Order: sequence, then structure tokens, then C-alpha cells
Amino acid sequence: MKNSSMNTHLGNIVISNEVIAQYAGSVAVECFGIVGMAGISMKDGIVKLLKKDSITRGINVSIIDNKLVLDFHVIVAYGVSILAISDNLIENVKYKVEEFTGLQIGKINIYIDGVRVID
Repeated sequence: MKNSSMNTHLGNIVISNEVIAQYAGSVAVECFGIVGMAGISMKDGIVKLLKKDSITRGINVSIIDNKLVLDFHVIVAYGVSILAISDNLIENVKYKVEEFTGLQIGKINIYIDGVRVID
């Protein structure tokens, strides 16, 4: 993965996109209605729920015009409004990642790759 950087009066700060993805993923799985991050097998096209240690595979971080663009591939809970889940995810991730990194978020894309029934 590439790195995100910013210049300050004291020097240059470089943040690995892997770190941003890990933090954004941990914020995302805490959001209401999110079961977890999704991983898609390229071999057979099957969507699977990623474990906590491989959460970054469900997130893509890129920079366009000096702003972060985050792509989330998620599995949502059955019976919960997708609009409510998406609004909650965008609001929480935008606030917490901007606060954590000091970088502005330009766009958050959410891809719903699966639905799971929660007990």
C-alpha cells in the first residue's frame, strides 16, 4: 500500500495506508448494523466475513486531490435499514479518521457485499 503524507512547520508526516485502513476498519465494525468487513475470493467469487486480524482486506485507502478516499466492503445485519447503517458508518468514520490522521476525507464509498442474521 502507498502512504499518506502531510507537511507541517516541523517536518513531513507519513502515515501508512495500512494504518489508516486498520483504524477505519476498527471504527467501522463498532458501528450499529455492521457485522464485519467482507473479503471476496477472486478464485470463486464467494464473499466471506473477515476476521479481526485481516480486517484491512475489506478496505481500500487512496488519495485524490490531497483528500482520503475510503472504500468499505461490508456485511450488514439482516433487518436493519441499509441507509441508517451507511449514514452511521460515514458519520463515525469521517469524524474519527479525520481526528486520528489530521487528513481530510473526500469520499467514503460503501459496498454491501452480504447480509447476515444476528442472534
